[in-house]
Amino acid sequence: MEFTDKPTNVRQGEELDLKIIEAFLKDNIPGLAGGILVEQFPSGYSNLTYLIRIGDRELVLRRPPFGRKAKTAHDMGREYRILKALNPVFPYCPKPLVYTEDPSIMGCPFYVMERIKGIILRKTLPKGLDFSPDQMRSLCENLLDVHYKLHSIDYKAIGLEGFGKPEGYVKRQVEGWSERYRAARTPDAPQFETVMQWLHDRTPMDFHQPAVIHNDYKFDNVVLDPDNPLRIVGVLDWEMATVGDPLMDLGSSLGYWVQSDDPPNFQAIGMQPTNLPGAFTRDELVNRYAEKAGIPTTNFDFYFCFGLFRLAVIVQQIYYRFYHGQTKDERFKMLIVAAHILEEQAIRTIERSAL
Repeated sequence: MEFTDKPTNVRQGEELDLKIIEAFLKDNIPGLAGGILVEQFPSGYSNLTYLIRIGDRELVLRRPPFGRKAKTAHDMGREYRILKALNPVFPYCPKPLVYTEDPSIMGCPFYVMERIKGIILRKTLPKGLDFSPDQMRSLCENLLDVHYKLHSIDYKAIGLEGFGKPEGYVKRQVEGWSERYRAARTPDAPQFETVMQWLHDRTPMDFHQPAVIHNDYKFDNVVLDPDNPLRIVGVLDWEMATVGDPLMDLGSSLGYWVQSDDPPNFQAIGMQPTNLPGAFTRDELVNRYAEKAGIPTTNFDFYFCFGLFRLAVIVQQIYYRFYHGQTKDERFKMLIVAAHILEEQAIRTIERSAL
């Protein structure tokens, strides 16, 4: 049975000029021959991702979304650069092929990479694919271990020393995401002021060992081997990657992690199968990471709360585009509900925290 992630027809208003794209790709990627076919991967709420078939080659094109965008978001050049640096040392990273900022091609910067074909898990498992509790636990272990492998890379040795600003990273993240939320707030959005103040008052020192961080590491950004779905073969969507605090990266992942004993409304907005029998809890993820890194497990209420807040900002920025008519994608309509539920979960975390 076929479980691999499948593209569909390109959404209205997000079409590409096939003649121009075909000429550009054949001029810049050796060995391409044959006609061009373009489809779009339907999932994801940020950068647009297309599957391009030319002859027997399958390529993936990434470009920014249409409409209003956050000032520092959707930097195709950064995404391409980190793929170039990581691909030789981190085998889960797609191989980048070409990048351009020439506006005559598409009107925006974009890049093309090799496709990593496999299974991508979303809220509901593909029909016919099941995991036993033991298998689910093993998959969670592998997910965490690959994340830790990324954090263990010597970023200076691969030429990424100037890729981010590790000093003061945590403080900048709290302040920066707070500014972004206030800028993207719509009249129907939650306030989040209590959460932002709590994070501001409890901001910890930066982790002593900065690392390459993905900043969106979760099940639907990893690719599983079709022949062995417990094995991870790829990590996708590097648009927010930088050099910074690895514990903040783990916290961002925790913000997506819905577990089986969470309130029903929080489980309802989960987009990953992390509440299946055998799946790790957030505490188990933290404990495994802390054991591998040789660090204590204190302060993780802060990192989890930050992860929830950061996710709410991303949700709100996308909803802002829909609210103001800058996108017609109907998936975005209900994101305002998710923003309110994320605030409720963050408040619960604060109320239970000993910090």
